[in-house]
Amino acid sequence: MTTRFLMAAALAVLAGCSGNSPSAPDGGGGPTGGGTGGPAPSTAAVTVGNIFFKSGQDGTTNPAQTTVAVGGTVTWTWTGTGSTPHSVQSEGSPSFTSSAVKTGDGSTYQVTFATAGTYRYDCAVHGAAMSGTIVVR
Repeated sequence: MTTRFLMAAALAVLAGCSGNSPSAPDGGGGPTGGGTGGPAPSTAAVTVGNIFFKSGQDGTTNPAQTTVAVGGTVTWTWTGTGSTPHSVQSEGSPSFTSSAVKTGDGSTYQVTFATAGTYRYDCAVHGAAMSGTIVVR
């Protein structure tokens, strides 16, 4: 019985160290946290699919949430879209130059962000059904 108690206690201690505790005050992983609390990456990728944007950093979709450093570049790549048109359209302020409406797998659009801020975007064709946020820090 003592062995069973010690095993249960050891498992409880290990479960407490599993990393499932709330995040630290740096907000790691949220739309403004950037995932690790460390420096923001200089490049980021977003997939443009049929009626979705998907962040390559953490897999978030509609809204895709991506973080990049000031001076960093985000590349959107059309994947699995076939002949369905999509775009990257800046919404609100601050803003960035929007893409043209494009079709075809492999199409890309790139923006380099020179100023810190939270940039919102959607698809000019599908509106809020396809949306995302770029946090530049």
